[in-house]
Amino acid sequence: MQPIHNIYNQLATPQKVVITMHQKPDGDAMGSTLGLYHFLKQIGHTVTVISPTNWAHFLNWMPDVATVIDYENKQAIADEIIAAADIIFCLDFNTLSRTKRMEPVLSNTNATLVLIDHHREPQQNTFTFGISDTGKSSTCEMVYDFIMASPWQQLINNDIAQCLYAGVMTDTGSFRFPSTTASVHKMVAHLKELGLQHSTIHEALFDNGTENRLRFIGNVLSNRMQVFYEYNTALIAIPQADLIKFDIKTGDTEGLVNYPLSIEGIKFASIIIDRGEERKCSFRSKGAFDVNTFARTYFNGGGHYNAAGGATTDTLEKAVADFITAMKANREQLSTYTF
Repeated sequence: MQPIHNIYNQLATPQKVVITMHQKPDGDAMGSTLGLYHFLKQIGHTVTVISPTNWAHFLNWMPDVATVIDYENKQAIADEIIAAADIIFCLDFNTLSRTKRMEPVLSNTNATLVLIDHHREPQQNTFTFGISDTGKSSTCEMVYDFIMASPWQQLINNDIAQCLYAGVMTDTGSFRFPSTTASVHKMVAHLKELGLQHSTIHEALFDNGTENRLRFIGNVLSNRMQVFYEYNTALIAIPQADLIKFDIKTGDTEGLVNYPLSIEGIKFASIIIDRGEERKCSFRSKGAFDVNTFARTYFNGGGHYNAAGGATTDTLEKAVADFITAMKANREQLSTYTF
């Protein structure tokens, strides 16, 4: 994989560009792809953003999100566009498998594949150009860096600023996580100088839920959370019946895994959700417990040091039992944590 800046020469002439992201995109995935979309369109490229799946309704405020193609709903159209592409930017995922049903068509494309991502162990041989930097807070920060290092840095406008701010803010936990470096604050300061109104973005992302979701959260915290104080760990296990009862949509469980970390003494939190065809897992930690390794070892997953995910086709009951066994196997790390 060649350095990302080597793509600038190719971008100097109009190209057919596709930008894609991981399935069930979050704020960073959608923000980075749309931020790059608005940038490349100004240079004169024909640009299409394709999401492998649908996305949360609270992302629908983003500029031009209505132009994003849902691959699962419009596969034939998307395949045509991908087949004609000169360049395909792959943002916020490290392996093509994260694109779900798009993986085969991306694997067989003749287009130039470009990676911009901050997850561990990228599939480097797949990409012609790219950058993978686990030290970055978010892919949105990396897209900002990509634009600022280009000959067209003056093209950052309010549409780009809104998209990139949304992603860096959500991926840093509203600037709480250790990944919030000085460069993050410098980026935000620059976007503010360009006229960014940050409060409206916070409202769109966090003050736009349904009554059902709020009642669902209350049910989860009251009835679905186990706390293992001897392991400084908390687990939330959600059966599919709860998702149906509260009419839970894509994105409605976003951020739930972080709630147990607000309990004094808890350093490791997990959520396991029965999605029907599989059980999806999310892991979060504070301090020196590596959930990336935990996810890779026990739940076919991965991610970052303090934030990772995984999945299993076992039943919810089996997944919970496996989690408890894995937690106990890591007792030395979890029980001796010093706050």
